[in-house]
Amino acid sequence: MPGGAVVVDSSNGKDRYATARSFPVKLFRPLLLFAVLATGFLVTPSLLFLGGSGAASSYYGLPSLPVPDVLLAAVRSAPCAEEKKVYRWWARPPSKSAWHNMSDEELLWAASFEPRATPPPRPSTPRKVAFLFLTRGPLPLAPLWERFFHGTGTAGSGRKLFSVYVHTTPGYRLDFPPSSPFHRRQVPSKATEWGMPSVVDAERRLLANALLDLDNERFVLVSESCIPLHPLATVHAYLTRSAHSFVAVLDDPGRDGLGRYPDGLAPEVPVSRWRKGTQWFELHRSLAVFVVADGRYYPRFREECLPRCYVDEHYLPTVLTMEEPGSVANRSVTWVDWTRGGAHPARFGARDVGEEFLERLTGKKEKEICMYNGQPVEVCFLFARKFAPDALQKLLQLSTRILGY
Repeated sequence: MPGGAVVVDSSNGKDRYATARSFPVKLFRPLLLFAVLATGFLVTPSLLFLGGSGAASSYYGLPSLPVPDVLLAAVRSAPCAEEKKVYRWWARPPSKSAWHNMSDEELLWAASFEPRATPPPRPSTPRKVAFLFLTRGPLPLAPLWERFFHGTGTAGSGRKLFSVYVHTTPGYRLDFPPSSPFHRRQVPSKATEWGMPSVVDAERRLLANALLDLDNERFVLVSESCIPLHPLATVHAYLTRSAHSFVAVLDDPGRDGLGRYPDGLAPEVPVSRWRKGTQWFELHRSLAVFVVADGRYYPRFREECLPRCYVDEHYLPTVLTMEEPGSVANRSVTWVDWTRGGAHPARFGARDVGEEFLERLTGKKEKEICMYNGQPVEVCFLFARKFAPDALQKLLQLSTRILGY
């Protein structure tokens, strides 16, 4: 019957329908009331915590979590907003700070990686020149370098053309404002001693830090007494367009050349391949990777080449002419005056700096011919040293007119 339940009576082995009995409604009402109350208790907390109500969150001592608003905004914008290009780790922007917590071993290992395959498409940005400052402490000529990096006093001009790394005596902290290219560009350092392998350890440390930025293509070592002789754009173009790295190489048969050869380097480095040069190098990225990853030659130089043998004057000229002779220009782009004799080059103070002196260094006064990409050119030096701190004001006065920045 409609509205009733069917009861089956199977007595005597046969099925027959019995009269339908109605389910008592008064028994169903308590169950319905319980279901309504239970649903209310479950829904209320969800509305309090997910409904964006700051009052509810504050009442329970929890932070406001406007999750539905965020999700709705994402859903609404997803179909319409144009997706931005996301570049992977190999195109990540360089860190604003050069400081890190890696050990030397970890750093050299990380820097020794070199992409073998063709890199994926990426924004067209100019390849950078990494300036590696090897210094005992302060940078007394920093105002001149800041003018060089910024162009003619315009902050930010040409910033993408370069990067800066500074290696100082441990414990010394550089203090530059955020507007300075030297701001937070100090790398973890270790003590160095003149003439000892620790100097080349510091050079490799600087190279390794700069190699972590894949936009750095050229690497030039400078000191606190160096000055740039040409504008940044000229220096950048000269280095990035060169087919060679600039390392001075000299086959010196004298006492200060071949006379320094340590017999312990044989047979890996035969005496016939022994070379001498200056400390101030400029390297292409591929050679920089070779230097930081060198586990064959450098450990031997570090052990065998001790004073009167100087690693910083013999390691790169010897090893690079053995392994990559066609990649080296056999000259330096840093001008140094050795005419006064002694173990150190000439040092120039305020009394030495004048228009005629700087014009001679830049090639405007006295033309000097050198080879560049197989062709003779008149621009041979991009940097010069050694300049004393008291030369700064004279250099600032003459830099715009003579040096071009």
